[in-house]
Amino acid sequence: MSEMFLTDMFLRRSTQAGLDTFYPIRPECQDSVPKPRFKLRAGKTLSERRWNASFSQEGHLDIASVLRRIQRGGVHPSIRGAVWEFLLGCYDPNSTFDDRSLIRQRRREQYDELKAECQKMVPTIGSGKFLTTPIITDDGQPIENAEGANGAAYYSQQGGSDDPSSHKKVIQWKQVLPQIGLDVVRTDQALVFYQTESNQAKLWNILAIYAWLDSDVSYVQGMNDICSPMVILLENEADAYWCFERAMRRLRDNFKTSATSIGVQARLSTLSAIIKVVDPKLHQHLEDLDGGEYLFAFRMLMVLFRREFSFVDALYLWELMWAMEYNPNTFLLYETSAADATTANLNEKMLKRYGKFERYNVRTGCKDYQSALAVFLAASILENKHKRILKEAKGLDDVVEILGDVTGNLDAKKACKEALEIQKKFLKRAQQPS
Repeated sequence: MSEMFLTDMFLRRSTQAGLDTFYPIRPECQDSVPKPRFKLRAGKTLSERRWNASFSQEGHLDIASVLRRIQRGGVHPSIRGAVWEFLLGCYDPNSTFDDRSLIRQRRREQYDELKAECQKMVPTIGSGKFLTTPIITDDGQPIENAEGANGAAYYSQQGGSDDPSSHKKVIQWKQVLPQIGLDVVRTDQALVFYQTESNQAKLWNILAIYAWLDSDVSYVQGMNDICSPMVILLENEADAYWCFERAMRRLRDNFKTSATSIGVQARLSTLSAIIKVVDPKLHQHLEDLDGGEYLFAFRMLMVLFRREFSFVDALYLWELMWAMEYNPNTFLLYETSAADATTANLNEKMLKRYGKFERYNVRTGCKDYQSALAVFLAASILENKHKRILKEAKGLDDVVEILGDVTGNLDAKKACKEALEIQKKFLKRAQQPS
């Protein structure tokens, strides 16, 4: 019996058993959770056997073959966490097994150091529990009997008590911790995984530590929805943190807000520009409804369609998008300008190591970060609702209601295919003289 035949049999059995074996749903939530559309498909889905065969003896990954397989049928849940680490740029596909082992160990130690630093200020971190009630007052004074509030002396111990900005950072961070806890309680409640307090605490730890490290963004509601799958897919908390941190490098601007703008506004503006080019009639109708800022698409772009898809289908969508957006220099993109230089003089063989979406960007010279695949995906959803919006939408509430109908009814692969078509149409028309 051939190895390929055995693999096909395994995938078919996995499909029949259902994806609930990997992401079990609480019995009382079975009827209220949308049924996933994602299916494991032999010969299309990236299987564990195919994944392992993609590495050389030293550990170099044939990323081109992996991307092709993901773009055809997603990733088998048993290897999803490991695959995502590459898609998000945690590891260079040219690295060896030994290289990655050293990097992983170093990152785990770095996470432990960050965790210890935060634990000195708030002992609840790393305890297997989490906070949902305030531990300090608005002016930074510890609340009596509040759990985790006894870290007030941290900066005086470190000799930084005369630095007002340090005190301000600590106060702001401690004030956001209970909000993280309240959101953690509401995160993916239907999943059996989050019935365990220790698993909820892992999610809280990661979000709390990230908020401390990235004080400009801190924590914004919705980041819990981005982080949750990493906690589920990667058993080690440090590995899940770094996977989330890499995802946030892509999405960070969505959550960065100021007194005059919301973080995702730049992408909403790009969405408006795309629809204006590819469907001017729809754009004009939305303008007439006072919806030219496209705020009705805020949630879609903010949390990468987590609410529009079931949990399983959202994971499938994300890996499709990340595979299509993949740039082999992802691990450098946010650290150096080397990635720009490496796009020059690329031949077709080298371009195969790029995802479909990014490959087209490279060929056309498009470097606009805000023109991410997610924006074109939102545009494809609007295009699909073109007739209904023109006919039925008399106000923005109607637009929101029409778009709300897509929840649980979207096919991730079809949506990504349509997004790629809109990308090509937009870039072609945008480059034409007026």
